[in-house]
Amino acid sequence: MKLTDARAIAAGVASRRHSAREVTGASIKAAQAAASLNLFTELFESAALAAADDIDARIARGEVLPLAGVPVAVKDNLCTGPDLHEPGDGRGYGGRTTCASRMLETYRSPYTATTVQRLIDAGAVIIGKTNMDEFGMGSSTERSIFGPSRNPWDSARVCGGSSGGSAGAVAAGICALAMGSDTGGSIRQPASHCGAVGVKPTYGRASRYGLVAYASSLDQVGVLGASVSDAATALEVFCGADDHDLTVSSTQVPAWGIECEQAIDGLRLAVPRQARSPGNDARVTAIFEETVRALAKAGAVIVDVDLPSLDDAVAAYYIIAPAEASSNLARYDGIRYGRRAVSADGGIDSLYERSRSEALGEEVQRRIMLGTYVLSAGYYDAYYATALKVRRRILADFNRVLGGGCHAVLMPCAPGPAFGIGAKTDDALAMYLEDAYTVAVNLAGLPAACVPAGLAREGGIMLPVGVQFIGAAFDETSVLRAARQWELVRGELPVAAGAAST
Repeated sequence: MKLTDARAIAAGVASRRHSAREVTGASIKAAQAAASLNLFTELFESAALAAADDIDARIARGEVLPLAGVPVAVKDNLCTGPDLHEPGDGRGYGGRTTCASRMLETYRSPYTATTVQRLIDAGAVIIGKTNMDEFGMGSSTERSIFGPSRNPWDSARVCGGSSGGSAGAVAAGICALAMGSDTGGSIRQPASHCGAVGVKPTYGRASRYGLVAYASSLDQVGVLGASVSDAATALEVFCGADDHDLTVSSTQVPAWGIECEQAIDGLRLAVPRQARSPGNDARVTAIFEETVRALAKAGAVIVDVDLPSLDDAVAAYYIIAPAEASSNLARYDGIRYGRRAVSADGGIDSLYERSRSEALGEEVQRRIMLGTYVLSAGYYDAYYATALKVRRRILADFNRVLGGGCHAVLMPCAPGPAFGIGAKTDDALAMYLEDAYTVAVNLAGLPAACVPAGLAREGGIMLPVGVQFIGAAFDETSVLRAARQWELVRGELPVAAGAAST
């Protein structure tokens, strides 16, 4: 039994070939064995085993659970509250929701995120909360009060970010699925660096209720898994309308778990000029070109296109996202929310200043100040309003290509493979450019899936590199089907050394 095959686990638990408790116990042991990778902020050992016992009882009563006994890790910006069910029935997890920030290091949510609750209701077992960049602001999972997460392929390298702990947990073979959030690439970029599948659905496809806000018009809950099929099955479970979030579309959720297995006849893929940027690591470009050739050989039609607005995407993103962050994080002042300074002389303003300075990390402070600046009088039109115009042009460019007969756009996920821990922490611009291929998708609100494409050799180490398929709004079906076709063309890549199995 592989811990990274969600559908096989669910089928085995449903048929009672093995129990949810056995699977959960194996997953927890794998997480404990990989503790040196620092992928989790908290493990739910006893609560997870109690939940597994409850699932076994539900199966014995004849309940049909699409994710029966499947271990799932949850990014630490998604709330897990103690009130999931009535006390004592073994299905409440609790734990903290810290966002990897000192500001929320003791926070315990009174409620559970809708997306997480839906997975639980479908039979999944939450094994713990995963490490991340503070409030989702980072591309390496180094900006965390818990320290950096380490890549299972090479522990001296980052997992990517900000959902690095979730990507690493899947890559290390600890769990079949992991929940993440994607504001500017925070699912897809770490999926590329860790050799996992990472899917960001259309903005408004999944509820953000219980997701701690960073940039509200960009944030989206998504999933990481070891295969497109598993990710599609999870998406099918947790997406859909939610009375707690009025930004969620009531559009019916397709049966993605089945539909992703259906090949697209005459698959047409748009390859933008920008995908072959001279800023790419040569190994990424080589793997991307090999991917294009392999897909063409398998029958896909490759259409070369130009998406000129992509050249401005990073600049627009790092105006819009910090602007929204400066508003969303204003509540964390030590009075209304969050950690309060022990003492402060000079009145309420001094208390605010000390509380925020002590509890918020350097990168979070940088983005708050940048966002406040671009929204200030005299600069709003020059920066923020201009960035919004660029955002509209980005969507128009994607719509032109995707509305012109192409099923998806094909691009790299990151300009290079995973880099060394500490290599970019002192260079904010270099870190921001890690998002060069991902932020445009969030600005446009479109669905995208990262899939492993190849391995880049560095000395005696092999590092995974992914590609992403980007689709039209609410056309996750084409994205998942195209990604699954590539998965079948590519075949199975090796897994990270030491990945767990049982």
